[in-house]
This record gives sequence, C-alpha cells and structure tokens, in this order.
Amino acid sequence: NTTWKASNQYLLSGFVYVEAGATLNIEPGTIIKGDKVSKGALFIKPGAKIMAVGTVDKPIVFTSNQPAGQRRAGDWGGLVLLGKAPVNKTPAKVEGEEITEFGGQDPNDNSGELKYVRVEFAGIAYDPNKEINSLTFGGVGAGTKIEYVQASYGGDDSFEWFGGTTNAKHLISYRGLDDDFDTDNGFNGLIQYGLILRDPNVADQAGDSNGFESDNDGTGTTADPQTTAKFANITVAMAPGTPNDKFASAMRIRRNSAISVYNSVFTGAWPRSGLRVEGDLSIGNFTSGLMKMDGVVLATTAKTQLEGITEDQFKAAGAKNSVASLADLKLPASFNILSGTPSLLPESGSQLLTGGATLPAGFESTVYIGAFGTTDWTKGWANWDPQNTNYELKK
Repeated sequence: NTTWKASNQYLLSGFVYVEAGATLNIEPGTIIKGDKVSKGALFIKPGAKIMAVGTVDKPIVFTSNQPAGQRRAGDWGGLVLLGKAPVNKTPAKVEGEEITEFGGQDPNDNSGELKYVRVEFAGIAYDPNKEINSLTFGGVGAGTKIEYVQASYGGDDSFEWFGGTTNAKHLISYRGLDDDFDTDNGFNGLIQYGLILRDPNVADQAGDSNGFESDNDGTGTTADPQTTAKFANITVAMAPGTPNDKFASAMRIRRNSAISVYNSVFTGAWPRSGLRVEGDLSIGNFTSGLMKMDGVVLATTAKTQLEGITEDQFKAAGAKNSVASLADLKLPASFNILSGTPSLLPESGSQLLTGGATLPAGFESTVYIGAFGTTDWTKGWANWDPQNTNYELKK
C-alpha cells in the first residue's frame, strides 16, 4: 500500500502498475504528471484499488509534465482502472497497452474511488491509432465510486467503458479529440450528470468523432452481457464555429448496442446527425424498447436530427422527447464558450427546467433535462484553462 502526498509531486514514467492486493491512496490537492518521452500511464490492475478522493478546493490532478503554455492533447498516457466485473470479450486486454487482462464474474467488484479528480492532456499514441483514453474503465465493478471527474484535452476518447457495471456521477468531457462517452463490451452502469463541451476545430483526423459512441462489441455480435448502460442528465454542447469535417454525430449507437439516454439535451453543429441509430440490431433494440430515449431534446444544427429511426418513433407517446432549435431552450449566451468559464444553468422559463421524464430505478430523481438545474456542480474544482495553470509546488 502506498500514499501519494500533496506536499510532493509525482512523475509517471512509462507504465506504472498498482498490483492486485495493493491500494494507492492519493491525498487531496496532489499533482501527478505524465512523462511525454516514456509515455507515462497509471494502471490499476484487477484486484488493486485507487483511493483518489479530492475536495472541491483541493482536487487531485493528473496532467502533462510540459510547461504552462506548451501542454497539448496526448502529452502522456492516461488513467486506467481495471476490475473483475463481467465483460463480453475473452481475453479482454487494455486498448493501447495490449497486455493486461481484465474482467471476471463479480459485478460488485471494487476498484476504489475517484472524487474531485481531473485528468488533462492524456491520450498519447503508442502505435498508430492505438491510444490510451484519458480515463479507461475495464471490467470495473459497481463497488467502485466515480464522482466529479473532468477529462480535458484528451488525445483519444475522454471516457471509455469496456464492460463492467460501475456507476458514475458528475463527469465533464472538455475539448477532447475523439469520442466523449464511449461504451463497449457489455458495459451496464448508470451515468448521471455529464457535460460534454467540444472545440469545433478539434476532431480525430482518423474520422468519426462523436459525443456518444456505443457498440456491443467491435463486430456487433450478440455476445453477453450486452451493452445496455443508462445515461441521464447529460448536456452536449459544441462551441460556436464551423466544425471540423471529421466530426460526425452527437450520438452514434451501433453494433447491437442498447444503451438508453434520459433527460438529456444535445446541441452543437454536428455535421452528420443528432442521433444515429445504426444497423438492424441496434434499430431493433430501439423498436423493441430495450433501448430507451426518454426526455431527450435534440437541438443540433446537424444535416439531419435523426438517422435509423423516424421522428414519429422518437416522439412516441410518453417518451417526452422533442426536436427543438437552440434559441427555444433559453440557455445563456455563454453556455458553450471556450474562453473563460461557461455559464451553464438554463434561464428562467426554459423547457429544460421542467420537461424531464421519470427516470429508472437507480438514478437520483430529476425533473430537469440536461446536466444542470439550478446548481452549477462544476464550480470550484473544474478547470477551463489547464494549459496555463501553474502546477508547480507552492513553496
């Protein structure tokens, strides 16, 4: 067992592993940097734990080792949590690293806790098109606690779940490169309160950057467990400007995925579509009711709001879904700015404040649509300008 103290700083050089049976404790306010040359990354192996519990005033920060003003997406590897919860792939190995296996038969497995944690400038490529995400969850169980986590300037996906059953609340994906919330290999957790804010100029040049991307597995089989994660109270936004042509859809659900989304709002100039349900199996998951969209507002300026399903299907009785214009939503003018702190709370009279559907068991009950009602939960711990933050120890 090891404790990293806020009075020190830590440099991740190469792959750093917490082995099964050990716990890594990290004090509030601790700064951990990733080395660029050796492509540093931190792996919490199945059977190990990380206890990284910061506070609003003293978040724990994983960031670039580059000087202020010179930090970029992909400066280091990322944070990888692995566990023994079910995954629909055998063997399941960490994407990018391709060595460590994860997954098992314990849905309540406990990999520790992340609270008030930021992960910045991660996602370095180990081989062409093989990066570690800012935060990777592989077979992580429901005993793990994930709350108040911000992934910024990631060089691949911001958050990616490969199987597992872990739940999470209060996630921020800020100015990432590829997908924001990516779900694969039988992920079955509950994610509530999430903010996605994209830079329209920055997308993965391999193509097809989405807000949500979801597969059952890489080829769309019927392998069990099926990807049936549920998301509630998500706000997706893109800053003003003409988007890079490598962007695609606010949501891309394909390859037999059956994720569900509730009380969420999707905005931005996604070039292709707002919601894309792709392939016969995923479309069948929607029409059968296995995949749910309830309390969802599509207010993108995409070429088309819906692919794979019709607007009549989307607006089915009782779903409380709608297609709207951004102006109708009464969001502050600065809700999607990239310079300074965004104003995130809907204005008085916004349909987002009262239009929500009834959420399934396991979620906190909300009547509002999107990540925010009358409280801005990002204040105090989130960082909207990590490039220029002084991360040197105060002496």
